[in-house]
Amino acid sequence: MNIVIVCYPTFGGSGVLATELGKALAEKNHNIHFITYQQPVRLSGFHANIFYHEVRVPTYPLFDFPPYETALASTMVDVVKNNGIDVLHVHYAIPHAAAAYMAKQILAKENIKIPVITTLHGTDITLVGKDKTYSPVVTFSMEESDILTAVSNNLKEETYRNFSINKPIDVIHNFVDVNRFHKKPIDAFKKLIAPNGERIIVHASNFRKVKRVDDVIKVFKLIAKEIPAKLLLIGDGPERPELESATRECIFKDDIRFLGKQEQMEDLLPIADLFLLPSEYESFGLAALEAMAAEVPVISTNAGGLPEIIINGYCGYMSNIGDVEDMAKNAIKILKDDAIYAIFKQNALAQAMLFDIENIVPQYEVLYKKLL
Repeated sequence: MNIVIVCYPTFGGSGVLATELGKALAEKNHNIHFITYQQPVRLSGFHANIFYHEVRVPTYPLFDFPPYETALASTMVDVVKNNGIDVLHVHYAIPHAAAAYMAKQILAKENIKIPVITTLHGTDITLVGKDKTYSPVVTFSMEESDILTAVSNNLKEETYRNFSINKPIDVIHNFVDVNRFHKKPIDAFKKLIAPNGERIIVHASNFRKVKRVDDVIKVFKLIAKEIPAKLLLIGDGPERPELESATRECIFKDDIRFLGKQEQMEDLLPIADLFLLPSEYESFGLAALEAMAAEVPVISTNAGGLPEIIINGYCGYMSNIGDVEDMAKNAIKILKDDAIYAIFKQNALAQAMLFDIENIVPQYEVLYKKLL
């Protein structure tokens, strides 16, 4: 099949999932055409079946805000017409679903029928999409999609709760390439971070308020009082400057490192001993799943879709939002006893295997075939 994937090219879960899906489909001999405003961060190296089309938005003095959605729709039309595209698969409703609808109508005028799948990822529904500025367009675009999917049952329920739509939603969970993340940690690298055998705690996110990164630091401080530990904060975003400034006054400042954005998470996660994700909301929790694929137990909140991937007391623990004392207590419980820790590591990998790429990608292929 010839498939267009439209996504954000960023480090967020929707862009990562869309890119990994395209790469996996290309490995199965489908031709994948990515459309976005810059090359996705996870799209590196050459593959004969992968093509990238950049959306170019001309700038004119007339516009205070360049009309990206219009340029995106025009790019979709061009790619579909010139590459024999079978399916348009758009990830994250805003503005991709609306642009896909516009492209579909333009193509219909030329007797080209192109089906559209929209995959909902989280804040496009739970935060941005609910804003009255966008809600009517998001609702319409979802209804007009040929197939609507969500990355978790929780997100499906949130969508029906917040939008007046009758369209059925197929749940296809996010996935992870277990083989990519299940690596032996590089001892020299681990020694560099934790020269005295300290436990390495990791958090990765886009440093927005919803991620509650300040809770990560609070939990770490409680852990570090009991167990020698180091904290690696991976990612960047609006909350980082304030957090970085606050940690400079902390007694554990030498044990906390801000690493910024990192593309090769498969090299970082295997050196971790524990992954912290105290988010206020996660539609799924792809970062946690990638950690588990690297045999890293997870301490998280019980928010959103996280209970769909984390089994409490098996591959990690979940606490109520903001309960940093309980998170720290559970973290110490795992890290203090090597025998318990070994069991949690093994269980984390077993749980990640349920969401392995080989199990999930065929579900998308079934939907594509259904449309054709």
